[in-house]
Amino acid sequence: MSDAKLKLGLVGLGKIAVDQHLPSISETGLFDLVGIVSQRGLTVPGARTFATQAEMLAAMPELTAVASCTPPSVRHDATIEALQAGKHVLIEKPPTASVAELADMISVAASTGRTLFATWHSQFNGAVDQAASILQARPPAQVNIIWKEDVRRWHPGQEWIWQAGGFGVFDPGINALSILVKIMPNPVFVATSDMVFPSNRDTPIAASLKLRSHGVDAVHAEFDWRQEGEQTWTISVTLRDGGTLVLTNGGTRLFVDGQPVLAEADQEYRHIYRRFHELITQAKSDVDARPLNIVADAMLLGVRRETDAFNW
Repeated sequence: MSDAKLKLGLVGLGKIAVDQHLPSISETGLFDLVGIVSQRGLTVPGARTFATQAEMLAAMPELTAVASCTPPSVRHDATIEALQAGKHVLIEKPPTASVAELADMISVAASTGRTLFATWHSQFNGAVDQAASILQARPPAQVNIIWKEDVRRWHPGQEWIWQAGGFGVFDPGINALSILVKIMPNPVFVATSDMVFPSNRDTPIAASLKLRSHGVDAVHAEFDWRQEGEQTWTISVTLRDGGTLVLTNGGTRLFVDGQPVLAEADQEYRHIYRRFHELITQAKSDVDARPLNIVADAMLLGVRRETDAFNW
């Protein structure tokens, strides 16, 4: 493949696309952003704007790849459309609204010979890689996840997150689970799930999970979207040898036995676009379904409790 930039279309121009995808595409310099799909008609300098992905694909056959920043509930059809049009596809997390949809996308990517990259941005931290290596050598005894943030700060006015298929608090919580499955030496399974739903919403605002993994005494996760002030994204591990391992700030900082080991600036999405380019050049896909499977099992096994209505 030549050194020329790959031509890219970006589908969806919401908060995550503006905050992360646009600067990452620009700074990594591997893709030439030439098309934008925005139902609101938003524009990006140097790129043509379309109302639908179908319009963009028809008008720009020169596109090599598509990055999908849509809500998960509509991503399946859009991804299949792009793959069948011969485009490589990067998808935001959570990848799809259902496990079956993700399996179908994997199958279509394989049959079309295109790259499918289901991104989990929190996995793309050096601290997460190092934590995984440490836990191979120093097995975990207990794991405690605290993932609490303010939905009004991170999803202002976004109604789709409260609709069926929108994930609710599992939208951020799945980031913690993506880290968990990457760092744990053995597979992780849901044992119990206790979820809190606002009386006027279809998705949970809080959840408490107990998980199990071979050789680990306890794995507990607390997710809450009602946190004001300081936001908490921490995974704390007690090791079999009595030591500790702690990932903070969403997996960007690592402490081992109380000592700081690694801290990385926000480079997750830069790493993602480098990985996407690598996958395309190697004719490979990268899809980790484990975080989605855990959320699906949490919903399947979960006890539902009701709380006060949520309003913006």
